[in-house]
This record gives sequence, C-alpha cells and structure tokens, in this order.
Amino acid sequence: MSASIISGTEISKTILSEISKEVETIKASHGKVPGLVTLLVGNSPASRSYVTLKIKTALKLGFHEVQDEQPDDISEDALLALIEKYNQDDAINGILVQLPLPKHIDEDKVLNAIDPDKDVDGFHPINAGRLLIGGNAIKFPPCTPAGIQELIVRSGVETKGAEVVVVGRSNIVGKPIANLMLQKGPGANSTVTIVHTGTKNLDTHCRRADILIVAAGVPDLVKPEWIKPGACVIDVGVNRVGERISPKTGRTNAILKGDVDFEKASEIAGSITPVPGGVGPMTITMLMKNTLKSLKYKLGLL
Repeated sequence: MSASIISGTEISKTILSEISKEVETIKASHGKVPGLVTLLVGNSPASRSYVTLKIKTALKLGFHEVQDEQPDDISEDALLALIEKYNQDDAINGILVQLPLPKHIDEDKVLNAIDPDKDVDGFHPINAGRLLIGGNAIKFPPCTPAGIQELIVRSGVETKGAEVVVVGRSNIVGKPIANLMLQKGPGANSTVTIVHTGTKNLDTHCRRADILIVAAGVPDLVKPEWIKPGACVIDVGVNRVGERISPKTGRTNAILKGDVDFEKASEIAGSITPVPGGVGPMTITMLMKNTLKSLKYKLGLL
C-alpha cells in the first residue's frame, strides 16, 4: 500500500488564490483591502526570513502591508505603545509580532496587548477562549492548527466520528487542533485524544487513530507499526537533523525530518503529509485568511 501525499504546497496555493479573488471583490464593492502590520524586533536572520515571506505573500494578495522594524534594545513600554497605535489604526486589520522577542521584553504581555479582534495569529487568551467555546464564537483559530484542519478536509478525509489522536499538548498546535477537531460541524465532529510525554502506552493510543496528528518535535517519534492501516497522518514536526551541501548552488542546507518516519509510514497510511512541504506552507496561508476575516468582520460581512 502506498499513501497518497497531502501536499500543503499545492493546497496553500489554492487557498491563496481564493483569498486573492475575495480581496479583489471586497475592494471593488467596499473600497477596502485587508491591512496587516508585521512587527520585527531585532535582526535575527531566521525571524527576518520568516517575516519577509509573510510580507511578500501579503503584498502579492493585494493587502495593505506595513513592515515595522525596531531595534533589539527597544523598551517594553515603547513596544506596547507601538502596538496600541496599531490597535487604533483603522487601516490595520491584523497585528503580527514576530517571536521570539529580546529577553528584556515579556512576550505574554506584548501578545496580550494586541486587540483580540486584530490578533490574526490567534494567540490572545480571548481568542483561545473563543476557540474553546466553539461555534460562531471562534474568530481567529491559531494558524498552524487551522492549516492542519484545511489539509484534512481538502484531501477528502472523513472527520465525522473519526478517532483523532493528537501527539503533543502545546498551546500553539496540540491543544488548539484538538479543540478544532472536536467542534460540532463540518471538518470536525471527531472523537479526540491528546497524548504526550507523560502518556502510558503511547503506541496503543496511536494505533487507534483514523487521523493521527503528530506535533511533538521529536524526529521519527512515531514508528510505522504505531500507525493504523489506511489512517491519515499529519506530521507537524520540522526537526533539523543535519546539513548537506547542494550540488546545484554549493550552499549548505538543513536536513529536515518530521516526527514520523515518512518512507516507512507511507507504506501503511492511507494519506500523509511530507516534511517539508506539508503543514509548513499552510501557516502563513492561514495568517492571510485570518487577516481577511478580520476585515470582513469589520465590514459586517461575517
């Protein structure tokens, strides 16, 4: 048996195309486009690279994009004041603060200062509460979990009544995707189990899963024999396990592995995400979708 590949790269392209068309429609009918501000503190190469990709994506979609870069010695009070400025800016629908922040700044204080109705990352406690309540209360689900759900739905996997096992209990992926999958409605209605490092008989739980979502950050944690034949496997892990020199460019590139042994798991699973090219491309895509949703809420379209 050979699993079908769930390509986040291709699915994200489809969703971005949908967003682009909707932006054009709203601009024509309301004279407005989504506004996104990206706040980058310091000059971390990894953070800069990630923010640059977000900026390029937003501009390509026709968003109003504000790139705000601040030195790494900015005071906490100054950063909080900057966030408040964007909270009050009617042209801004989404505020993104790139993490991590310098050690002298309290990340929780900064994230909690963002207006929950502009918190397109979905990390504010109010949005976490909205997600727990479910239904129409949900405004901005965290981007990676929202992307995981889109991958499952758009690849045709049945979720109603399915046994979903989530490996990992982080606030960024594990807890929110569990909450999304147990909601009443399309793309969810599942029976959800969360397992973690303190779980006994981890393999037994995984073998029950019709949909196995692995977000533990441990290379090859899930063994092939833990996978139920025909299951849908979503591998969220992106683990750097070494480096290699590209024969084409001569550059040193990271060797990445997921939390699942992809090659062997592909012989058992019904469908599976690759690493890279699976969940990764969906995170920025869902950030753009949340920013568009924020504008639609403001215009009374949702």
